[in-house]
Amino acid sequence: MADLSLTFCGVELRNPIVAAPAGITETADRLKRCDDAGCGAGVIKSYFQYEPARHSPTPRFHVLHHKLGRHRSFALYSFEQANVHGLDEFGKQIRLATESCEMPIFSSINCNTPDRWEEAAAVSAQAGARAIELNVSCPHGTHIMAHSPMLQTMIDAVNAAKAGAGDVPVIPKVTGQLDNPAAVVHALAQAGADGVVMFNRFTGLDIDLETEAPIMHGGYAGHGGPWAIHYVMRWISDVYPTLPIPIAASGGVRSGGDAAKLILCGATIVEVCTAIVMEGYGVVGSILKDLTDWMEARGHKTLADFRGAVCPRIKGNDDIQRAQDRVAEVDGPKCTNCGICARVCIYDAVSHEGDSHTVHPEACAGCGLCVQMCPVGAIGMRRLPRPIGFQLGVK
Repeated sequence: MADLSLTFCGVELRNPIVAAPAGITETADRLKRCDDAGCGAGVIKSYFQYEPARHSPTPRFHVLHHKLGRHRSFALYSFEQANVHGLDEFGKQIRLATESCEMPIFSSINCNTPDRWEEAAAVSAQAGARAIELNVSCPHGTHIMAHSPMLQTMIDAVNAAKAGAGDVPVIPKVTGQLDNPAAVVHALAQAGADGVVMFNRFTGLDIDLETEAPIMHGGYAGHGGPWAIHYVMRWISDVYPTLPIPIAASGGVRSGGDAAKLILCGATIVEVCTAIVMEGYGVVGSILKDLTDWMEARGHKTLADFRGAVCPRIKGNDDIQRAQDRVAEVDGPKCTNCGICARVCIYDAVSHEGDSHTVHPEACAGCGLCVQMCPVGAIGMRRLPRPIGFQLGVK
């Protein structure tokens, strides 16, 4: 049986699936539901010093549906800011959760001044939080933080929180909306952060075409969903080999396979929000089963067996083989003559001949799009006996 247990910032967890700070973790009762569902840890929804943020508008959720042909996707658009509780009750909820839950409870705080960062961290630590996330990148607030003044603000928050946290690890949660995420997380590590969360939700906007105004509450909102994981993987894999602190991945997880991908990139734990919001707490069990099944099928006994394993396999632009080494090929009996392949081929390499479509190899550039677009899997890629065009190391 695969062992999913691990240690993150000195805290022992039974598995890497962590309930991210949101409405699903706002109270001790909801954190208990995360615990019962099997989460490795739960991060209580963020305390905000800014009092108006504790009062969310109604409605505060909108599912954005996108369709292009037969392809569909979605984003969860939300304006759900802070925990409804003030600092004293916030600490009480942490304490109640630590008493009722088997999993460790992490805190999440968002403050405006160094003294309040320190105070909120102290309250969290005294209440029993095993780690403290610093919500220095709320998707509803300032989000371009790579320039020096904002980076210094983040570093100041780390220093202030560590002063109040005692021995409890302090973990800033950064936004992906940066010009250089790698530089930011390395700077935070150098400043003393014990770990880092990559990333908070992105800020977005949607518009009602009937009213020609922003939907819901009328302003910007966070948006997340499965689409976000590719950006998260890109940057975690970039920083993992040289970052001296552990990484919590956040963004786009809907399955155990997604969790495995993020761990392959170097994540130690994986925070989940949208999947729980849209599918309920029971989805955690499905994610854990998928991850366990994948590990056992691959022969991985522990998470450490494959953490970061993809990083040395990622090629730089100068190492990518650019010669064309294959062309598309239609399996005639499978073809339904839908014509999608001919419609999307910009190289005019596909024609309708007889009972099926045909790819003309002399015109095919081997881009692979027709293979992906064919609804019945009738197109494959045939390897050429000799690559065509530019080849690395060949003059």
